[in-house]
Amino acid sequence: QVQLVESGGGLVQPGGSLRLSCAFSGSIFSINGMGWYRQAPGKQRELVAAIRRGDAYTVYVDSVKGRFTISRDNAKNTVYLQMNSLKPEDTAVYYCNVDWREAVPVPWGQGTQVTVSS
Repeated sequence: QVQLVESGGGLVQPGGSLRLSCAFSGSIFSINGMGWYRQAPGKQRELVAAIRRGDAYTVYVDSVKGRFTISRDNAKNTVYLQMNSLKPEDTAVYYCNVDWREAVPVPWGQGTQVTVSS
């Protein structure tokens, strides 16, 4: 059974930083790409960043380029999202899952809330 557990969210002031972690178990560690997603109130869930398993090639949505960094530790079955220079518009629930451009997402975890506010 696949499990995804996100952690690391919280309340931070604009300009601050957070590091999110996603521990995944089950068979998905063999899937190529993993991604971080976010969903703000009243908005659709969007893919924020993705990373390939083999060469760790990364992609980002334009709004976070230069501020967010995705990484993965295959030995620990963990994916990270380092978020710097946070803005109020980054406020959302953040989720991890397989890269939905490559594979059907597995059941979503509960996510982790990120709130950027002064």
